[in-house]
Amino acid sequence: MRRKDRQMDAAFGLQIIDKAAYAVVSVVDELGCPYSIPISPVRIGDVIYFHSAQGGRKVELFTEGKPMCMVFVGEVQVPELYSEEELKVMEQDESRATELTRRVFTTEYESAIVKGKILQVQDEDERAKAFRAICMKYCPSKERLIESAIRAGGGRAFIYSVGIDELTAKRKKYDASGEEMKSKSK
Repeated sequence: MRRKDRQMDAAFGLQIIDKAAYAVVSVVDELGCPYSIPISPVRIGDVIYFHSAQGGRKVELFTEGKPMCMVFVGEVQVPELYSEEELKVMEQDESRATELTRRVFTTEYESAIVKGKILQVQDEDERAKAFRAICMKYCPSKERLIESAIRAGGGRAFIYSVGIDELTAKRKKYDASGEEMKSKSK
């Protein structure tokens, strides 16, 4: 990671994984080209689960034990660090051009990247546990219907698991006084 001052610890990365609405999984296809697809992940311990239809390009490429990379993005926003009056002063003062590009035309973000191997979950108990976790993450208000949904549709979907072999996390964020918050884990 080039910006070690923005590197965050594994606990922060796990928080990003847990709150991310989606992730993008990337694998290399048979021609050596990257293939990426968004998925709806859920984490149980050090394993990430997601579901899939039983056919399609994803299923063809997600072969047992295939290495993959998964990218999670947490909160992203453009910081509002300056008042309109301060921005007008910056606009007129050429010596502040670097500050303008560094602190106005930027984004605050948080992200995590996981590397691991894809496995298709065959064990029925593990499949059900993963389905429940996915349902609770995305449809918590429908908790009473989860078991019926698993019985009705669980057999028509694949569940994949990815053990977290490597996890990196990064953040760019400004504090209340407009200073960039640097990582303590350099």
